[in-house]
Amino acid sequence: MQRNGIEIVKECPIESFEARSDARYGVIQHQTYHSWTTGLDRGVNILLPAEYDDARQYPVLYLLHGIFGDEYSLSGDINNRLVEIVGNLSSDGSAREMIVVLPNMYASSDPDQKPAFNSEAVAPYDRFIHDLVNDLIPFIEKRYSVAPGRNNRAIAGFSMGGRETLFIALSRPDLFAYVGAIAPAPGLTPARDWAMTHPGQLKEEELTFRGRACEPELLMICCGTQDGTVGKFPESYHKLFEKNRTPHIWYEIPGADHDYLAIRSGLYNFLRLIF
Repeated sequence: MQRNGIEIVKECPIESFEARSDARYGVIQHQTYHSWTTGLDRGVNILLPAEYDDARQYPVLYLLHGIFGDEYSLSGDINNRLVEIVGNLSSDGSAREMIVVLPNMYASSDPDQKPAFNSEAVAPYDRFIHDLVNDLIPFIEKRYSVAPGRNNRAIAGFSMGGRETLFIALSRPDLFAYVGAIAPAPGLTPARDWAMTHPGQLKEEELTFRGRACEPELLMICCGTQDGTVGKFPESYHKLFEKNRTPHIWYEIPGADHDYLAIRSGLYNFLRLIF
């Protein structure tokens, strides 16, 4: 399986996630921005490229965490090796230098509200699209040296973050040219899983970019073969996109559960294919 001559590698190579003396690694900054969507100040982590330079303009990847997570989840779990994968690939010339934005996706107006497995408690994840579009993207593009336009903007996510990535991409294809969903959670379309009934954000026939002004340069979905959390829902999205004749990449990671093995693989391939 290839795209633009780049082969999809199902298992992330060791040399891509181990710290190396010949690679340069970026620094994570924590920032606070005001969200007019929620009426609250919200935290966000930003992974800047090594030797970040305001005189240059960088593409941006917005990377979304799973349910019960926050802006620290994907970078704070050392098993994911986010900083190492980004640094190794950019040092090797296998990926562009980029800014990676790690937001808190739980866009609730109530600071005391917590996520849980029911419709009311997961609704703030669906509202994140408004925080992202109206508050976070403008904050990032004002504060950092960002290359303009959708072709310099990517979005990806894991689990609930993968579900919201697909929803955001389908709702605002004008904003993101590159879209990646790693083990996306159920609920993009009506469904029931082991945890709850999902009313669905979209109808099955709406999983298409037909009739829109633009479509992604890349739409990628992947999942572990042993995923015991989201099960076959990622594959069901693949089948719906296929049914709706929506071009995309779909692959499975051998032996991976709902875990860092899937995250590493998804990041490794997505970063090599974008920008």
